[in-house]
Amino acid sequence: MTGRRSITLSLAALLLIAPAVVLSQSDKPKRTLIINGQSTDVPLTQINGHPYVGLEALAAALNGSISSSGSRFALSVPTGSAGSVAAQAAPAPFTPAPAAAQPAPAPPPSNPGFSRDFLRAGIEEMSNLREWHTALDTAIQNGFLSAGAMEPYRAVATTNLRYAMVAATTPSDKSGYDLLNKAYQKMAALSQKYVNKRANLTYIAPDALKDDDQNQRLITCGRSLGAMAASGQFSDDGSCQ
Repeated sequence: MTGRRSITLSLAALLLIAPAVVLSQSDKPKRTLIINGQSTDVPLTQINGHPYVGLEALAAALNGSISSSGSRFALSVPTGSAGSVAAQAAPAPFTPAPAAAQPAPAPPPSNPGFSRDFLRAGIEEMSNLREWHTALDTAIQNGFLSAGAMEPYRAVATTNLRYAMVAATTPSDKSGYDLLNKAYQKMAALSQKYVNKRANLTYIAPDALKDDDQNQRLITCGRSLGAMAASGQFSDDGSCQ
């Protein structure tokens, strides 16, 4: 449609129609009007170096029509006629180049990983559990283990575990929180076991944690959580179950 309208406007600008002037062609050489590379039978007259054609002949060549209203004349040219010379394709330079194909958007990853807030809270909780574990080991080695000595570490770990729970918003976060909670429960159970032994006056060897299976499982769970935090992706290898 744009190409046809451009052709029509170009013709209107090029073929300035002379006011009602009757010109004799008998003593003039025949001139041929070519539209879009095709010859027509439209009479063409040159006056003072400017070409002129009759509106009626031009309209007939374009399968169009002429209408008038007072001092105004309207040339109507059909736009859907395949046989019309005006329906020829516009020159290639005026055809916009096709836009370069855009690459298809990449599909979202199957495992989007941990959210930033949960990862921060999870790392903080893992740090609290390590501090609690170190305090327990130090108390056992030095023989001053008591419930009061472990309570501050339990309190901090409990509070930060709740922060991690609130920060867990994605499926990966929630799965990661479940393992983090299991690690907390393992640490709490290990600490309580030795606090109870001390309360019952049961002998505790300074290196008791070294050969404690419960302690070794906790350490393995902690390493698994550390690997997940480093990758930012949830991956359960069963160490914290």
